[in-house]
Amino acid sequence: MRDAVQWLRSLVFVVQIYAAMAVLGLLFAPWALVSRRGALVACKTYCRWVLWSATWMVGLRGEVRGPVPTGEVLIAAKHQSFLDILLIFNVLPAPKFIMKRELLWTPVIGLYARRIGCVPVDRNKRGAAIARMVRDVAAERKEPGQLIIYPQGTRVAPGDYKSYKAGPAILYHELGQPCVPAATNVGVFWPRKGILRRPGLAVVEFLEPIPPGRPREAFMAQLESAVESQSDALMREAGFDPQGRG
Repeated sequence: MRDAVQWLRSLVFVVQIYAAMAVLGLLFAPWALVSRRGALVACKTYCRWVLWSATWMVGLRGEVRGPVPTGEVLIAAKHQSFLDILLIFNVLPAPKFIMKRELLWTPVIGLYARRIGCVPVDRNKRGAAIARMVRDVAAERKEPGQLIIYPQGTRVAPGDYKSYKAGPAILYHELGQPCVPAATNVGVFWPRKGILRRPGLAVVEFLEPIPPGRPREAFMAQLESAVESQSDALMREAGFDPQGRG
């Protein structure tokens, strides 16, 4: 009975966050079309609405730990669900994501992704996609900010493993910036698929920055070790054993 009630609460929550996306997207559109700041304010307003409504509708709280990056920096983050996007975006001053190109054609999301400077990638054309990603990132550097990339390239459910892609190492080398790893446990409460949202404390944690100039192999090994080990620790904190899958 308790699970059924939580599922119904989750359904209402999911419906209203998509309704809020449409309403806020339309309300802020005139400002967003003429000003990048307008687009950022719109997106942050949406993030805060979702995070606030989650606390009383489904009992899910969000928390960000570690020093929040504020300068020009590359952030390589564990990606488990839509919630980690919201938590990261909400606290960064000028965030922009490496994102799959198909999202540019999504209503509301596509408009705001363009306006805040997100960099689209065609994942079906790997070699050309990497070259274009580097060019597009260079073009967007006229608007300083925090560039977020997901090293595994997609959402990965708690307890699952997906190999790390080459993108973070290429950007780390090309940009010459520090890379901040970010771990999370949000998938324990907000899964990558389905309706049910579980109560609890969902965490994104910014970890020790990796300074620029490390060799590619050493950088990737350090990045994966930091992100995976701390994500596992956060999932255990939430009562989920990533090795035992629950």
